[in-house]
Parts: sequence; C-alpha cells; structure tokens
Amino acid sequence: MTEAPTPDAAQPADAALSADAEQSAAAEPRPRRPRRALLLSLFAGFAVFAYVFDQLTKLWVTGTMTEGERIPVLPPLLHWYYIRNSGAAFSIGENVTWVFTIIMAAVSVAILLQLRKLGSAWWALALGLLLGGALGNLTDRLFREPSFAMGHVVDFIQLPNFAIFNIADSAVVSSVVLICLLTLRGIALDGSRLNPRQDKTAARPAVLEENGRENNV
Repeated sequence: MTEAPTPDAAQPADAALSADAEQSAAAEPRPRRPRRALLLSLFAGFAVFAYVFDQLTKLWVTGTMTEGERIPVLPPLLHWYYIRNSGAAFSIGENVTWVFTIIMAAVSVAILLQLRKLGSAWWALALGLLLGGALGNLTDRLFREPSFAMGHVVDFIQLPNFAIFNIADSAVVSSVVLICLLTLRGIALDGSRLNPRQDKTAARPAVLEENGRENNV
C-alpha cells in the first residue's frame, strides 16, 4: 500500500512551483505603452494648443489689420494677408458654407469616438492637432459674420503660389501628414505595429519545417 504524501512534504513542491511561476512572470517583457490617462492628456493638450493658438492669431489679425491688408514679413516668401474665406482651400465651395460647417462638426465627433482605441503617443499628437484645427475653423463658421453656421473663416498666412491659410489649416495638414506616415510605418491607432516583412520571415521557418517533415516521410 502506498502512503499518501503528508502536507509537510507537499509544501516544498508547491513553493518550488510558485517560485518558478514568479521567475517566468518576471522574465516576460512588460508592455511599454503609455498609460491611457497620459495619452488622453497628450491628446487634449495638443488639441487645446492648436485651438487656442489659432483663435489668438485670428483675434490679433482682426484687431490690428483691415480686410484686404497685406503686410510683408519675410518677402517674397511670407506675407500676412487678411481675407475672410467662405469656402474651403483655394476658395472652393464659397456658396455652400453650411456644408463645410457640417463636415467639420462630423470630423470632430468622429475623432472623439476614436479615442477609446488610442494607444500611441504619435496618434495622440495627430488626432489632437486634427481636432484643434477642425474646432478652430468650426468656431469661425459658427460665430463669425455673416450668420450662425455660415461664418467666414479668417485666413492671413500667404506663401508664394499657394492658398492663403491660417493656424488651424496648418494643424490639420500637419496631422494628415503624420497620420499618413504612421500608416505607412504600420503603426495602428492602438499602438500595435504590423510589419508584413516580419510576418513573412516568421512564417518562413514554419513552412520549411513542414516541408522537411514531408520529405522525411
């Protein structure tokens, strides 16, 4: 008859198993992604910066310049040229201002809905700039003359052979460029990274191993 192990004899084995489990857990690499609160703070900070900077510069332009006035800054490269634009870039859609108001409002809501997936500081920067720029021009559409939701956007930055724009436009363009770069590098909104080359390299040894088994058979 085999005697059952006593509780005292089982304790060392349990302790050894728990020690091994702790060592394996310590050996596993911990994720280095920023915390969600930090990412949301970064997003909010960039959005507020872009929005406030845009609105302050527009207040300065409307308070110190007359519409149509042009001031050389770094001629012939840069001028301040105060205009009020009812359309989009290059004065597109001047007669359908309300359409751009709806589009910017929809973009702002869509950005906020994507925050639950946010897991990358670079995406926090891109989305923050995008939201701040969209809200900057949306504020003009809603509250500037001639009427609510039909307001004209204040533009004042003029470059050679280019459209006249503002800080909000610059923030939106910068965010779009950054989003394109992140997409090309395979960095997803949640911070995960997809590299097709690595996937193919990882899959190749498994295929070779399977072929080797078939040859041995």
